[in-house]
Amino acid sequence: MSRRGFLGLGAGLAAVGVAQACGVRSAASSPVGPGSPQVAELERTRRAAGARVVDVPLRAKQATVDLGGVQVPTWVFDDRLPGPEIRLRRGDVLRARLSNEVSEDTSVHWHGIAMRNDMDGVPGLTQDPVRPGSTFTYEFAVPHAGTYFFHPHVGVQLDRGLYAPLIVEDPDEPGRYDAEAVIVLDDWLDGVTAGPDAKLAELRRDGMKMDHGGMSGMGHGDMGHGSAGGGASPLGADAGDVDYPHYLVNGRLATAPETVPAKPGQRLRLRLINAAGDTAFRVALGGHRMTVTDTDGFPVEPVEADSLLIGMGERYDVVVTLGDGVFPLVASAEGKQGQAMALIRTGAGAAPPADVRPRELDGGLLMADALSAAAPVRLAAGQPDRTHTVELGMDMSQPYRWTLNGKAFDEHVPMPVQQGERVRLRFVNKTMMFHPMHLHGHTFQVVGGQRPGPRKDTTSVLPMQTVEVDFVADNPGQWMLHCHNIYHGEAGMMTTVSYVE
Repeated sequence: MSRRGFLGLGAGLAAVGVAQACGVRSAASSPVGPGSPQVAELERTRRAAGARVVDVPLRAKQATVDLGGVQVPTWVFDDRLPGPEIRLRRGDVLRARLSNEVSEDTSVHWHGIAMRNDMDGVPGLTQDPVRPGSTFTYEFAVPHAGTYFFHPHVGVQLDRGLYAPLIVEDPDEPGRYDAEAVIVLDDWLDGVTAGPDAKLAELRRDGMKMDHGGMSGMGHGDMGHGSAGGGASPLGADAGDVDYPHYLVNGRLATAPETVPAKPGQRLRLRLINAAGDTAFRVALGGHRMTVTDTDGFPVEPVEADSLLIGMGERYDVVVTLGDGVFPLVASAEGKQGQAMALIRTGAGAAPPADVRPRELDGGLLMADALSAAAPVRLAAGQPDRTHTVELGMDMSQPYRWTLNGKAFDEHVPMPVQQGERVRLRFVNKTMMFHPMHLHGHTFQVVGGQRPGPRKDTTSVLPMQTVEVDFVADNPGQWMLHCHNIYHGEAGMMTTVSYVE
């Protein structure tokens, strides 16, 4: 989030015309703040008697990390890339003490977790920034199992090394797998080029290479950056604004990949996390088909696929039954040039080259629109009490200014909701780029056709397409809604969902 901060809940909701158009009792409406009694009371109900408290120290600091023969200065948690994994059980209380040892304000956002609002890690909205040399303790109950991660919500710090997985185990989950590996995908420029702040400044000064916000459909994809198999990418002609020098799996280059040891015949669960700033990945495991079991922490009806497309901020859990040998797990940068890779070794054999291309990358591609929520986590059938249309756009009067409903974040009007409502967000993409839209503090259900869509907190809205999602307003406070392309978000494509009384 920009240092401009949050520009006034009261001012936004006092716009009587907007309030009346949204069906809000405008004269009496006031925002439910992060420190409100409602937030505290809900946290009390989440905490079971005798809940285990997991204490975690976190140090955000400058360090030089080894990507696998390439040394880069960057910012990381506790000298590691990715940062140290946090693993809990559903119902635990996380107590994480952040020490800020970098030169700028920072924070931690717990991506995908429906925690109390004052722990969401958005400076200017839910907390004060954590100043250099200071500390902040995050403490909240963890209500849902699943695959999550954490990262700052200040500027473009996500596009450094400040991220790490957060895994919440379900003690009641049936044994569906024999082994597990957490796979964090990333695009990398920090310490190699001028860095993410300089890249954002360049985009704001010069704009993009082509008019991605217009109707031409031209972009990087028309200049030699292909999708898998050389065909058209489902993300459109332009899949990103930044050409990265490196792509990583668990902080390693494909030329020096991490190896996951396993045994033939094991059912391996892969928890896939896309922590990238500007890149979607097409993921495949050579010699295997994947069964998708969960997305964004919630189970789906299992579906098999050769490859999977995962946008920024999304997470997918897949299960594979392993063969005997050495197999490349490849994450190809969709619509760009380059790929990341890890190895899964169950037996003897030479490692494949860094540019290996498993045939599965060109096979059947699965995207979220093919998934259905598992029966226990589906929203009850019903119509929304309130609908907010969210138009994804670009201000063509400036070089690089992304908008929601025609306004960048420094001009935004909060979108009001009330406790207990079923709310529909109707994302209408008026640009020629895809946008992974992320809602803090909630999980929504994608509105499908004849079947219920998956439960998610981040959904990719393709160019010139519309996606509708429903969520239940059951977590009071003030919550960010934004594009998880970090450059789009910081250039304006953010707003807030505001609980009001």
